[in-house]
Amino acid sequence: MMNRRSFLSTAAGFSAALTLPTSSQAASASASSRKKRIKLGISTYSYWHFKTAKVPIETVIDKAAELGVEGVDILHRQMDIPEKEDLSPAGRVYLQKLKRHAFTNGIDLICLSTHQNFVSEKAEERERNIQHTLKCIEIAYELGIPTIRLNSGRWNTIASFDDLMKARGEEPILPGHVEADGFKWCIDSIEKLLPKAAECGVILALENHWGLTRTPAGLLRILDALPSPWLGALMDTGNFMEDPYDKLKAIASRALFVQAKTYFGGGEWYTLDLDYERIARILAEAKYRGYISLEFEGKEDPDVAVPRSLAMLRKAFDKS
Repeated sequence: MMNRRSFLSTAAGFSAALTLPTSSQAASASASSRKKRIKLGISTYSYWHFKTAKVPIETVIDKAAELGVEGVDILHRQMDIPEKEDLSPAGRVYLQKLKRHAFTNGIDLICLSTHQNFVSEKAEERERNIQHTLKCIEIAYELGIPTIRLNSGRWNTIASFDDLMKARGEEPILPGHVEADGFKWCIDSIEKLLPKAAECGVILALENHWGLTRTPAGLLRILDALPSPWLGALMDTGNFMEDPYDKLKAIASRALFVQAKTYFGGGEWYTLDLDYERIARILAEAKYRGYISLEFEGKEDPDVAVPRSLAMLRKAFDKS
């Protein structure tokens, strides 16, 4: 005969069994909990738009740590070393101090955003830009940065960047040449960078920027000509000025790094109203799992706009 104590014990066990998840439910919950959260970074450019005194890289690292983001994307032109000169011993000391400062603040250095122009009819000018970019690869290697932003370059038939923006990024081809010339110059130049990139373990991330890569077709034409694990795309969400979403989707599967533009206070050159939940879905469908680096390009105080931008990006990407 079952006494009261054994009855209650049996009933409690039966009730617990009813509430325990099945193995499939447990597996589903475990898979859900393991979903990788997109990491956010901040571009140092978010605090300096070329129009004021430089904001030190160290300051941006400090701000990133305070805001709780994981990484900092360094604008090469913003560093306290000469942009165009060879890397000096003093420059190497500066790099090591930056690396130490980032590490002690728990910040990853995630990209070195560089400038170069391979669209020139002069072989010596293209070679100068090749040598400059080789130096940038070395800087990234010294800092432990896994990727650099690469530009294709442009025709420079519109000299002023302000005027180029007024022209929506479109400019005439250099007189006496055809579009194919520019692509050949660019592809040949990037090909010369790939051995150094492989040696240093630094990926070249070609941005959908102005010039040859202002369209998805132009960007993909270069990438397809140089199949290499050390070359991919850098998706800048703000550099397709018209009908951006289909264009972003066209390059999303090739993206190795993403720079996400925001424009609070109105843009320095133009303003886009970007739907980041839609962009997050595009990247999720492409199985992108890398960093999203904020590039704030508005006129609002960055100490207000950067946290605001990060909150918006976090909300959008946590839903994807």
